[in-house]
Amino acid sequence: MLKGSAIIGQSGGPTSVINASLAGIIDAAREFEGIENILGMRFGIEGFMAGDMIDFGKESAETITGLKHTPSSALGSCRHKLTDAELPKVLDMFKKSDIRYFFLIGGNDTMDTIHRVEEYAKEQGYELIGVGVPKTVDNDLFGTDHTPGFPSAARYIALSVMQAGILARDMQKVDQFVIFQAIGRDSGWLTAAGAAGKKSQADAPHILCLPERSFERDKFLGDVKRCYDEYGWVSVVCGEGITFADGSPVSASQAADKFDNVEFGAMGGVSVAMALHRMISDEFGFRGEFQITESLPMSAADRASPLDFEEAYMCGRSAVEPARQGKTGLMVTLEREPGSEYKCTTGTIPLKEVAIKAKPMPDEFINEEGNFITEAYLDYLLPLLGELPGYAKLSCNP
Repeated sequence: MLKGSAIIGQSGGPTSVINASLAGIIDAAREFEGIENILGMRFGIEGFMAGDMIDFGKESAETITGLKHTPSSALGSCRHKLTDAELPKVLDMFKKSDIRYFFLIGGNDTMDTIHRVEEYAKEQGYELIGVGVPKTVDNDLFGTDHTPGFPSAARYIALSVMQAGILARDMQKVDQFVIFQAIGRDSGWLTAAGAAGKKSQADAPHILCLPERSFERDKFLGDVKRCYDEYGWVSVVCGEGITFADGSPVSASQAADKFDNVEFGAMGGVSVAMALHRMISDEFGFRGEFQITESLPMSAADRASPLDFEEAYMCGRSAVEPARQGKTGLMVTLEREPGSEYKCTTGTIPLKEVAIKAKPMPDEFINEEGNFITEAYLDYLLPLLGELPGYAKLSCNP
C-alpha cells in the first residue's frame, strides 16, 4: 500500500456545494490507513506552489461537518494556468511533504491540471495517485451525467426567472420586457433552467437565447414582437456566451482569461443582457429591465438543491475509493440509472478523456426553432432541483 500525505485543492469558480465534496474527501481519507496526513491547498495550485497549505488534522470535527452546507470555496480558489515550467516546482512541493495522494475539485481546466501533474510525476518516477472531483455550475464537464453545483445554480435561476416573471407580468404597463442573463460560456444548461418553473405559455420565460444556437437578430426581434402581441410583455433568458453566426459574441467584450476563455462584458464591454435590451428598445421603443446575477447562483446556499449537497458529498467520498485501490488518473462521475424514478450512483472516467473537453446541451433538449427547450430537458432537469414553489394567479392573468 502506498503511504503518505494527501492534499486537497479547489479550483475555478465556486458553487453552493463544493465544500460538501471537500468534507466528503476528508471524511473518507480519515478512514483510509494509507493516508497519514490530510493537507489543503490554499488558493489552489497557485497557492500550493508558494507553500500555502493547511493541516486538516487541526480542524475540529464540527468544522468539517459544517462544510457540508457552507457555500463558496473554503480553501480559496484560483484560475492559474499551470505551465510545463512549473511542473518541477509542484513535484518538489509534493516531495517535501511526502504527498502521495492528490485530489482536486473543479471543472474542465482543473481536470487538465490533475492530469498533467499526475503524468509528470509518473515520468519522473514519483509514485502519486491523482483523482479529480467534478464541480461546475455550467454543467459542461464531459463524462458525467451532471456536475455537483449545477442543480443548485439551476434552482437559483429557475426561482429567479419565475419571480422576476411575475413581477414583469404585473408591471407590464411600466416595463414591457425583462431580460435575465445566465452564466455559462459555451453551454446553455443554466439558461435553459430558467424554464423549469413555467406552468403555462404566458408564464416566464417566453424566449431562450442559448449558446448552442447562433443568435439571429431579426429572428429574435420577431419572437419578441410575437410574444408582446400575445402576452403584453416579454421575458427573455439569455446565455452570457451567445454568438452571431460568424462566432463573434453578442456582447461587445473580447477579453479573455488565462485559459483563453472569453470574459463577457469585461473591460468596459457591453453584456449580452445590455445588448439585447438596446436591440429591443431601439426596435420597438419599449421600456424594460435586465438582471445579471454573475456569481450569485454559484454561492446561494439558501436556494441550493438538497440533492446537490448529498451528491457533492458522495462524490468527495467516492474519490478516495480508487485511491484506496491504487488507481490514478481518474475523475469521479455521477451516473444516472435508467427508469422513471431518479437514482444516481458514482463511477469514474480517465482524466485524459475529460481534460479541456466540453459538454454542450444535446440537440434533443432544444426545440426546432432554437429558442426554447423540449420536454426531454425538463425530464432530465427537474429531478435535480427539488420541489419548486407554486404561486397564486388571479383569473385576470393568463
